[in-house]
Parts: sequence; structure tokens; C-alpha cells
Amino acid sequence: MILTYIIIGIIALLGNWAGYHVSPIKALPGMLIIVLITIVGWGIKKILPINLPAVIYISLIALLITTKIFPGSEWIIKETGNVNFLALATPILAYAGLSFGKDLHEFKKLGWRIVVISFVVYTGTFVISTIMAELSFRFTGKF
Repeated sequence: MILTYIIIGIIALLGNWAGYHVSPIKALPGMLIIVLITIVGWGIKKILPINLPAVIYISLIALLITTKIFPGSEWIIKETGNVNFLALATPILAYAGLSFGKDLHEFKKLGWRIVVISFVVYTGTFVISTIMAELSFRFTGKF
């Protein structure tokens, strides 16, 4: 698992460099912080008897270390700010796509109805998210 996180981190650094022109050396501390938070979050999930998704622990750690009460939070925010989110999402989505491919035969068993349901869910999610973003921007005066 740790090797996977490291490989995704390297791919994200390269994507950050190619797509957003941020040197891998400049983005490396931020990527190391992100990978470390992920590893610690997975470790906590394995240790605690509560069966919650690892993303909850990872998010809580990230929230905690970026609050003003945490020593060095300004530095952490500055360093992780050098890693563009889309550069990080690309290898993660590619990995998810590859893992989905191994379950394709199970997906085929669900039939054509799952395609219709997927389109409705994705469209609804997109439309609601767009409406919420629009309202938020209008309310805060950004647009």
C-alpha cells in the first residue's frame, strides 16, 4: 500500500510539473506531507476498532494539522499549496479505473439498468453541485 502511495505521489509530481509548471523539487515537500497524512490515516484505520472509511481519518488529520492551533500549520499549507489538486487526482482516478477493470465481469451482470442509474446519479450530482456553487458564489459576491 505504501509503495502505491509513493508511486501515485511521483506521478502526481510529474503531472504537477507538466501541467502546472511547478518544479518537482518545489512540490516535493507538499507531496511528502500529503503521502504521510495518507499513510498515517490508513494506519489509524487499521488500529482503531471503529469501522469507518480511511478517508475520514485522513481528512481529520489534514484538517487538524492545517488549523491555527497546530504548530507549523502555515508552513504545511504553503508547501501543500504547491501541489495542484488535478495533478493529484489524475493518477488516483487512473488507479481507480484500473481497479474497476478487474471487476468488469461483475459490472456486466448488473445489466443495462445500472447504466441508466449511473447517468441519473452523475447528472444529478453535477447539477446540484453546480447550483450550490452558483448560489455560494452569488451569496459571497464572487460573481
